[in-house]
Amino acid sequence: MKDIQVGIIGFGTVGKGLAYALLEQQERLRQKTGITFTLKTVADIAITELPAEFAGVTLTARAADIFADPQIDIVVELIGGMEPAKSFLLAAIDAGKHVITANKALLSVHGGEIFRAAAAKNVEVGFEASVGGGIPVIKALKEGLVANRINFIEGIMNGTANYILSQMTDRGTPFVEVLAEAQQLGYAEADPTYDVEGIDTAHKLAILMTLAYGKNVRLEHITVEGISSIEPIDIRFAEKFGFRIKLLAISRNHGDSFEARVHPTMVPKSHMLATVNGAFNGIQFQGDTVGDVMLYGRGAGMMPTGSAVCADVVDIGRNISCGSVNRVPALAFLPEHIGEPTITPMRHLVCPYYFRVTALDQPGVLAMITGIFGKYGISIQSMMQDGQDSGEPVYIVFRTHNAEEDAVVKAIAEIDGLPVCSAPTVKIRILNPE
Repeated sequence: MKDIQVGIIGFGTVGKGLAYALLEQQERLRQKTGITFTLKTVADIAITELPAEFAGVTLTARAADIFADPQIDIVVELIGGMEPAKSFLLAAIDAGKHVITANKALLSVHGGEIFRAAAAKNVEVGFEASVGGGIPVIKALKEGLVANRINFIEGIMNGTANYILSQMTDRGTPFVEVLAEAQQLGYAEADPTYDVEGIDTAHKLAILMTLAYGKNVRLEHITVEGISSIEPIDIRFAEKFGFRIKLLAISRNHGDSFEARVHPTMVPKSHMLATVNGAFNGIQFQGDTVGDVMLYGRGAGMMPTGSAVCADVVDIGRNISCGSVNRVPALAFLPEHIGEPTITPMRHLVCPYYFRVTALDQPGVLAMITGIFGKYGISIQSMMQDGQDSGEPVYIVFRTHNAEEDAVVKAIAEIDGLPVCSAPTVKIRILNPE
């Protein structure tokens, strides 16, 4: 029976999840693969001993010990960040090791260099856990949907942001209070910027777009807006209009160009993504052959993410055992068919919009605002007003028909420049039905 030896760099949450998955599922993996998967070495500078269950595993503070070990077949990087994670992966590849990472930030910025190095050494790169935690979204795009032109990608890809928006919706609690609770419960990091400002979601969208379209999409290509400006009143108005606010990653395939954006979005309550709540993720694709596909599950956590990393270990182990390394291209397309993307400029986006204008309750104000919308060709579908005291600022809320982003930006700038407007206008895009 073939024995595949594994080395882990980083024994944090995900590292432990992988270790326990390899240990607890060992017999099941043997029955499914005919291979014994053995955790041989863990490298971590922050711990002095491993749990008792891993008494036979070597603990070292030097990642180089793993690279230098000729018995180790697969190196799993689980420390996150750019450096030294990038250097560790490249060193492992240079030593002829297959590598696995859950590091979406690293792949969305330096993935090209890592994949080129792996191709030169004829070793594999596994990254299932980089998007969607325990949801097998990478495998779905690379293999399950191989016969499809992907028409669009849209999804909730960050559990922290989704938990916060779900709590704000269910309880009417302001963003700052829910964020503090999420940090206390461990759903949000001490510095939650990547999660709540959409950066983590953008990293994941870059990876999915690369796989879906055969283009080298990077973080710099994606327009990103976060959820920190969302207020309970916007959620209440969304409910009245029949929507839920979600932080969505959205990409549309226009053939010669691709949309690439992450931002708060009003999603119709009838849409499947509107029902994805709490810390869960939901990712939807549309293929020209299969139609709509929806994947749902836990996007983070020790065992869900450990499950995804373990799937990469098994895939690579099977390929080693069968002499079929790189049977499936790492990025779904053969390297010679991966090009640079043409990104649709955000100013050309066309979709419905929600606006919340803060203005003094005076005669003629509404006419001024609607006049500006008309000037820029923005058609109003419905309107509501919140606030009763004459002379005091009130909220005037508009829902529009399809409008172009460029026109919207110009109209808002003009509206916010009116003396009667006392706060910046809030703009939220509405998901266009396919």
